[in-house]
Amino acid sequence: MDRVSAFDEPLKKLLGGATAKVMAEHLDLHTVGDLLHHYPRRYEERGRLTALTDLPLDEHVTVVAQVDDARVMTFNGGRGKRLEVTLTDGHGRLQLVFFGHGVHKPHKELLPGRRAMFAGKVSVFNRKMQLAHPTYQLLDADSVDEAGASEAVDAFAGKLLPIYPACKQLDSWRIAKAVDAVLPSAQEAVDPLPPALREGRGFTPLPEALVKIHRPQTKADVAAARDRLKWDEAFVLQVALARRRYADTQLPAVARKPVPGGLLDAFDAKLPFTLTDGQVKVSKEIFDDLATEHPMHRLLQGEVGSGKTMVALRAMLGTVDAGGQAAMLAPTEVLAQQHHRSITEMMGELAEGGMLGGSDQGTKVVLLTGSMGMAARRQALLDLVTGEAGIVIGTHALIEDKVQFHDLGLVVVDEQHRFGVEQRDALRSKGKQPPHLLVMTATPIPRTVAMTVFGDLETSVLDQLPAGRSPIASHVVPAKDKPHFLSRAWERVREEVENGHQAYVVCPRIGDDEDDSAKKKTAAGKKKAAEEKEAKEAEGDKRPPLAVLEIAEQLAKGPLTGLRIEVLHGRMHPDDKDDVMRRFAAGQVDVLVATTVIEVGVNVPNATAMVIMDADRFGVSQLHQLRGRVGRGSAPGLCLLVSEAHEASPARARLSAVAATLDGFELSRIDLEQRREGDVLGQAQSGVRSSLRVLSVIDDEEVIAAARQEAVTVVAADPDLEHLPELRVALDALLDKDREEYLDKG
Repeated sequence: MDRVSAFDEPLKKLLGGATAKVMAEHLDLHTVGDLLHHYPRRYEERGRLTALTDLPLDEHVTVVAQVDDARVMTFNGGRGKRLEVTLTDGHGRLQLVFFGHGVHKPHKELLPGRRAMFAGKVSVFNRKMQLAHPTYQLLDADSVDEAGASEAVDAFAGKLLPIYPACKQLDSWRIAKAVDAVLPSAQEAVDPLPPALREGRGFTPLPEALVKIHRPQTKADVAAARDRLKWDEAFVLQVALARRRYADTQLPAVARKPVPGGLLDAFDAKLPFTLTDGQVKVSKEIFDDLATEHPMHRLLQGEVGSGKTMVALRAMLGTVDAGGQAAMLAPTEVLAQQHHRSITEMMGELAEGGMLGGSDQGTKVVLLTGSMGMAARRQALLDLVTGEAGIVIGTHALIEDKVQFHDLGLVVVDEQHRFGVEQRDALRSKGKQPPHLLVMTATPIPRTVAMTVFGDLETSVLDQLPAGRSPIASHVVPAKDKPHFLSRAWERVREEVENGHQAYVVCPRIGDDEDDSAKKKTAAGKKKAAEEKEAKEAEGDKRPPLAVLEIAEQLAKGPLTGLRIEVLHGRMHPDDKDDVMRRFAAGQVDVLVATTVIEVGVNVPNATAMVIMDADRFGVSQLHQLRGRVGRGSAPGLCLLVSEAHEASPARARLSAVAATLDGFELSRIDLEQRREGDVLGQAQSGVRSSLRVLSVIDDEEVIAAARQEAVTVVAADPDLEHLPELRVALDALLDKDREEYLDKG
């Protein structure tokens, strides 16, 4: 059998149809290679008891513990039987329960003092943790009463017991038996690491690493295997990304060098402040890229308010100076309008090129959104195709076929995480040659994630806030435990308004039930409704999330009566949204009750307070984004996170973390630890299925950074990997069709 096909062998050939079917459907394991890469989550040492004190609710777990007590109870007048077994590990206790005919075997085997491995789903009954009908395997030699069972027990003795990621239909030890059946194929593993790299770093050979991770004799075996397998994952992934970057450098692009005495110099001359050191450094990186004859692909990440828009605008002006056009793509109409307004204000008469009273050096700055009137839209399209407009700001309306540019030189994408790679790609294809690309995000991304998820982009970071930004105080308001705290929150809002400031109140839902029910009729709506229902049930919470329309009415009649209150949400007509936003920015509205449409880019320096209702229903990054809307002027900001979550709950821990730091990079790390990595190459960054099995983008920064360097060296020397066929095989296995497309579009 050749080396590749051993790993491609379907599992049903070796394991039988039923087991293979469960593995395929519930664990996404189809071939020998899949199963060999399904690594143990952890290892138990025989005799060392698992802590029963921190079992996760509703998860399928495996525990090693000792029987403390076992008794049969009857119910239904003696017709029904129930076996209750209490386990202990010296720290905590756990109850097992068996019913009906399932009582007999465990009643004979699970005697006090016996030790076993148990697997089942953790639930709560009568306020006690329990496993109902768990499967189990006895671990002590004196419990053997069937021929052949003693061999199984001996196999466990003195060894590390692998605990595999399992599912309800297949326990960890049944997976371990299946691994035993395929483990001989590990000898056929194709090693992706170039020999020089492998020898230079002293790595264990791959076949040996696979055997050691599944059947270690010692903890040192596990460490050696994990170190090796982490490198495989990091290196193959970084080679894929390095090849993308290399391919990009082979594309032609028009170099865009700013012209001395042009639009950029005129703009800089009228700036009423100096750029921060960070803005100067990042601008240089961008202008260096723009001056080359292959397309820039750069990610600009920076805290809320760190001045990214200013950096992007200067790059756009430099591009216009060099004879090109620049397009800025925003995820929502509110944000596109906001950017258009702030950019034309910053540029002043320079944004009125060719218009009466405009500057000779100026250019036209046009807005293009889906809801514009026909005449305005026609004029904007004309200005783009003739080159009259040097800068266009818009939503995905910019991507439509009928939008043509005179000479598109630079694309700036705001808030990458809201924009599909297909959309980014469609806009790029509008240039005569590929335009330069700058992607901006205000969601701080840990360096390791930037090197993996955005590995096809070079990264620039703005990490200092411009002078004049004020500190933001954040507090959790436990509305259920301490209702008077909520009353005080509304008093604080009133105080801010009396001091001449404004406030936001953010709610998770709009609250127009007719529209909600209509939304639920769509497939996406149904899915979202089911997810919301599941989340509520998991929280034991039957109350729907608080809604903008209801809260606005309650505040107007109650604690904020007499104040000028307006609402803002995504289902309003764009003109109405823009009108509310304008009046809020002009100080004609005291309190804006809104959904997360205000999350990104909304800039009202006079708004100093924000109250986030049901804050536990938002993610960490989202809370950080929302909070960044206050404290944008000279007065200090206040952010109150209102929650009914229980003090000991993970939701409250998340809110406390947000309240404790303003460092977005620290928060993004916390967020990542809670969500885990997701599939770094898949479009759903959800944590459900990860292509990373032992590599952690949280903990393995050094490995990822070193692998990136090695990958760049390898790809520079041999871009098509002609001399590294094993690496090509590993790359093909990593990049199934979907992921290859994802990278291609990225």
